[in-house]
Amino acid sequence: MLEELVQLDKTLFLQLNNLGTPIWDSFWLFITNKVNSIPLYVILLFVSYKQLGLKKTLLLLVTVGIMIGVTDQLANFFKYGVQRLRPCHDTEVNSLMRLVKSYCGGKYGYFSAHAANSFAVAIFFTNLLRSKIKYIAVFLLIWAAMVAYSRVYIGVHFPLDILTGTGIGLFLGWLFTKLYIFALQKFPI
Repeated sequence: MLEELVQLDKTLFLQLNNLGTPIWDSFWLFITNKVNSIPLYVILLFVSYKQLGLKKTLLLLVTVGIMIGVTDQLANFFKYGVQRLRPCHDTEVNSLMRLVKSYCGGKYGYFSAHAANSFAVAIFFTNLLRSKIKYIAVFLLIWAAMVAYSRVYIGVHFPLDILTGTGIGLFLGWLFTKLYIFALQKFPI
């Protein structure tokens, strides 16, 4: 059963990855680059400051920092624990795929930290700001989905890496929202 799932995942990866064209490569490389999300983070920080004030925003920064740290370390734990090869290191698919960027990444890729982090941030800020900003959930979830898909497009993750990262990100975003709210209630600032 597991082997069938892995083969299905590889087949789906090749179908999705080979949909790409050189015309779109620059766009997806832009989306996948973490540095290009900094303006979004600055806007979220500014909106949070306007809605919550300085002290709550500082606590928010600490909470998000810990959330990203936990997400990254959990991804590393799984990558080295599961040791599933990235597509570009998997000899079954690497000659059939498009590797869009010059560097493939580390040897292992289960699960995608990009997907987990982007969905964790999306859920965290959606939960905190949705009552004040009408379409924030739609915008942030579309952004997170684009970041996640970009990893398949450029050739560094299988779809199951993305789905697992998405699920973990959704859970951690929800959990850290609850922890942030609990901290505010327990230690009012």
